[in-house]
Amino acid sequence: MAHPISAFQAAYISIEVLIALVSVPGNILVIWAVKMNQALRDATFCFIVSLAVADVAVGALVIPLAIIINIGPQTEFYTCLMVACPVLILTESSILALLAIAVDRYLRVKIPVRYKSVVTPQRAAVAIACCWIVSLLVGLTPMFGWNNLNKMQRTQELNGSHTEFVITCQFETVISMEYMVYFNFFVWVLPPLLLMLLIYLEVFNLIRKQLNKKVSSSSNDPQKYYGKELKIAKSLALVLFLFALSWLPLHVLNCITLFCPSCQTPHILTYIAIFLTHGNSAMNPIVYAFRIKKFRTAFLQIWNQYFCCKTNKNAISTTTAEMGN
Repeated sequence: MAHPISAFQAAYISIEVLIALVSVPGNILVIWAVKMNQALRDATFCFIVSLAVADVAVGALVIPLAIIINIGPQTEFYTCLMVACPVLILTESSILALLAIAVDRYLRVKIPVRYKSVVTPQRAAVAIACCWIVSLLVGLTPMFGWNNLNKMQRTQELNGSHTEFVITCQFETVISMEYMVYFNFFVWVLPPLLLMLLIYLEVFNLIRKQLNKKVSSSSNDPQKYYGKELKIAKSLALVLFLFALSWLPLHVLNCITLFCPSCQTPHILTYIAIFLTHGNSAMNPIVYAFRIKKFRTAFLQIWNQYFCCKTNKNAISTTTAEMGN
């Protein structure tokens, strides 16, 4: 029989639902903007679409599953594991999309003349497919055996229980902290974040050199090109910064859980860290809208074409019909 939901759980669920209601429409708008605007069709924006797809899935899939895990239903072990793994897949997909974006921005400023011949749409599509394949392999590793099943079975045997193996579904119950820290964080989260930091530092360094070099030039085209690249690079570096700020606290808490089992982490800190990870999916469309002019223009175009003007047309049609009567 299901336990009644506490007031704290109700507050948690309400915040999660609010995050989902912001994240899903916002990231769908990003995908829609790239689809309808020809100016947003280069490789960078294709990688941004891949990131937006992951963020939509966080709002539409991961948050509902997180709510289920928070309630703690009684399930079989692998059923609970299937509920816990999607967040691992989508986190890795986001990281690899951000890495692909960083590499793409580096190539744009390092080889501007040859960029279009090197970064073709076909190669961008292959890169996106590889990112998702790697994400699936990393995120589904617990399903392949790196989990807490043996530990839980040993505990059950020591307790002398011979009943059917059913557990209270919680993330830490099924996902091994060794996997989360040694494999997920130390291999697939921290190194890519550090690599992206180095790439963006090099991007800003290259742009600064080019802008200084072209100050005395009679041609304004290189100045405009690198000035535009600087603005976009700053915006995408902000996306990376927000991602790191949102995800590192939870990974730090995982490290504390693994390396200091006797340390008591306040539950409120865990919930704040979880809200940050899920809330990150709602941040990117806001950054794009305020920082990248092409997205802002596309968002306004969608609003005027499909919402604002449509409402006005319906109002005019209704008024005309009333006058006719």
